[in-house]
Amino acid sequence: MTKAELVDKAAQDAGISKVAAAAVLNSFMDSITKTLKKKDGKVTLVGFGTFTKVQRKARKGRNPQTGEPIKIKACSVVKFRPGKKLKGKD
Repeated sequence: MTKAELVDKAAQDAGISKVAAAAVLNSFMDSITKTLKKKDGKVTLVGFGTFTKVQRKARKGRNPQTGEPIKIKACSVVKFRPGKKLKGKD
């Protein structure tokens, strides 16, 4: 499902205009993004799942074209853990 399809579905389900639904979706995504950029960012949507920010350690890897070893820097990544309803374990 694309963002446009999600906006269309939300507008239809809520009985609001597509412009209003797009504004709500953009606000929702901005709020999640800002929260996850914080040091201990975590967003929990009960029943749906939890987005958490975790730190990946620096590690060694290989260039797939040359086979030459490379260093991969440490970085922050977002992980998603599905909730009970999303897993289907009502």
